[in-house]
Amino acid sequence: MSFASSTMGSVRFTSKDALVGAAILAGLAVTCGVGCSGSSKPAAQSPERQSEAEYDVARDYFYKGQPRAALDHSLKSVGLDDENAKALYFTSTLYLWFCSTDRGFASPDCRLPDAEKYARAALEADAAFRDARNLLGQVLILEQKYREAVQVLEPLTRDPAYSASYLAWGNLGWAQVLVGDLDTGIASLKNSVTEPRFCVGLYRLGVAYERKGDYAQAEASLTQAVNVDVPDCQNLQDAWEARARTRTKMGKAEGARADFERCRDISAGTPTGRACSRMLQ
Repeated sequence: MSFASSTMGSVRFTSKDALVGAAILAGLAVTCGVGCSGSSKPAAQSPERQSEAEYDVARDYFYKGQPRAALDHSLKSVGLDDENAKALYFTSTLYLWFCSTDRGFASPDCRLPDAEKYARAALEADAAFRDARNLLGQVLILEQKYREAVQVLEPLTRDPAYSASYLAWGNLGWAQVLVGDLDTGIASLKNSVTEPRFCVGLYRLGVAYERKGDYAQAEASLTQAVNVDVPDCQNLQDAWEARARTRTKMGKAEGARADFERCRDISAGTPTGRACSRMLQ
């Protein structure tokens, strides 16, 4: 699996919550692998084969920049075979994609209950689908069901077979921070950033330190996040806003202004970009 905060193909995210982009990118890594060059299978007869063909078409449409068509075919895929775990998982990921537009969670197409529904269905179809469990945890966090997310994610961090455990630790730690358990959340997030290029984990760790009032540690972690040598990390808008906010609290006005400007310049149309523009005014 590629890093949850890295670029896949030409897909780029600047959502209000970095968790959305992490969820989507991780999901696409699982369902697509490298290249995503699948195509519909000729002469598909059984519902299962037709489901696989529709799933392949859905992936192709997404990577051609047609997410609505991708969702239509992904829904057809799960309609033909409601135990096609990868198609169920991809459907959940597609619903999250609509939360990554400039309108963010305010978009009428951002349907978190559907994302949760299909993530749960993927896990029911394949109880060993570890990435589906991780995705379900992410969706629950976005729905502000933090304690339930902790219950879903904790077993995954203890699963030695999960090769992307840093993602589970990152999501678990974020849920713990958001529920108010800062020290436990920081410990979990430290486990996530043993993968040094996981800039979303570094961003969350910085926010956790900020909430605890440890601004020096917050600034250091957020600086690491935006300095990861991956384009999506250097354009992680939430991290620039968080460092600007932290530097403001530290009395570093010049550095804070530079960070707010960088945040705005990444995308002025997102909720985060608009917040940074307001601070500059």
